Amino acid sequence: MNRGKLKQILLITDGCSNHGEDPAAMAALASEQGITVNVIGIADEKAVDEDAMREIESIAASGGGVSQTVYTKSLSQTVQMVTRKAMTQTIQGVVNKELQQILGKKVSMEELPPDKRGEVLEVVDELGETMQLELVILVDASASMTPKLPTVKEALLDLSISLNSRIGENEFSVCVFPGKRADAEMVIDWTPRLGSISSMFSKLSAGGLTPTGPAIREGAALFSKKKKSRRDMLDDEEYRYEGGR
Repeated sequence: MNRGKLKQILLITDGCSNHGEDPAAMAALASEQGITVNVIGIADEKAVDEDAMREIESIAASGGGVSQTVYTKSLSQTVQMVTRKAMTQTIQGVVNKELQQILGKKVSMEELPPDKRGEVLEVVDELGETMQLELVILVDASASMTPKLPTVKEALLDLSISLNSRIGENEFSVCVFPGKRADAEMVIDWTPRLGSISSMFSKLSAGGLTPTGPAIREGAALFSKKKKSRRDMLDDEEYRYEGGR
């Protein structure tokens, strides 16, 4: 089957959005572009905000992704689990569509005979290790996240180590919201490793509103900007090769 790319947004937040577009609507638009939106909600151990948790579930449902509520101390393990689970879920969806084309009818893996189902699951596992992953990480940097950012940093470093053990290529980009001069700000451009995240988080200053919807919109836009940037670079190289400069 076509290996293609896995395009995902991982949103890490602890509260309700209060500025800009509806985040669930922005997640739905991202999903229409082939981008899965996954959400990790960091709960306060003293008092869980039910409205915030409902919003987190709504964003993930609209974005075709996975949501999980977690306390700060369990964040690292949850980030890896959600990312892996979302990858598997996305691949299973692609496999289901290809099965429908092959068999000429709507069918899911659960409807296949056990031996065939096992073969398909092996394909899903293999693709989970070999498909190219493009991941935009959106980090809530509003005031309430101040004591949680060090844990977020450690969780993302662990995620980088975990994903870089895959056979397939990985590329990450990290945005925080709100930014210093905009609703969302890219703090790490596309890179195969997140080693630079340590220095980045030490420079963050949490505070301000929580523009989750605009952050998702900007995160989705990074995928097309990345594609355009590569195309411009290739055009420039071709121009130089032909003696234009």
